[in-house]
Amino acid sequence: MHRTLSSTSTLAVNAMIDLALQSQTRPVALSVIGRRREVSKSYLDQLFGRLRRHALVQATRGPGGGYSLGRDAGQISVADIVVAIDRPGLATGGGKARAGQDGAGQCLAYELWNDLDARLMAWLGAISLQALVDERRARDAPLELAAPGRAIASAPAARPIEVTTPRVRVRPRPRAADAVW
Repeated sequence: MHRTLSSTSTLAVNAMIDLALQSQTRPVALSVIGRRREVSKSYLDQLFGRLRRHALVQATRGPGGGYSLGRDAGQISVADIVVAIDRPGLATGGGKARAGQDGAGQCLAYELWNDLDARLMAWLGAISLQALVDERRARDAPLELAAPGRAIASAPAARPIEVTTPRVRVRPRPRAADAVW
């Protein structure tokens, strides 16, 4: 079977990095990851269901619930995540014969693609989630937990505007003695 890194598996790897960075003290809600990744919660539900079936994450129900890593980040490889998300057989159509294949039902470049697949998966298997988390921490500032679309600055961008109210001259009310009856 020939694998390529799909956008789905790339999203799953990034979501797992986010999860590893945030879940050190408590489970992380999918809505938090969804806001950071700009992905719907229902789509993340599908991805994390697959990750849960492969014991890469564990779910905690109830208030304050969410997801946390199923095992230590050093024990999870990128290949584990890719295999959990991109189920075997999808890329090749399950090994069925196609146009351009020889009489044995094998693609003319079948061995080449199998070798490439084995090398790619071995390389991804050598990269741990912990290595990606450590690289992220070294490269970036602390993980920003502010609401998306809202900038936080250390100093105001502009000086405050002074608001003054116009002065209105008020006429004195006539006294009863001056009034005409």
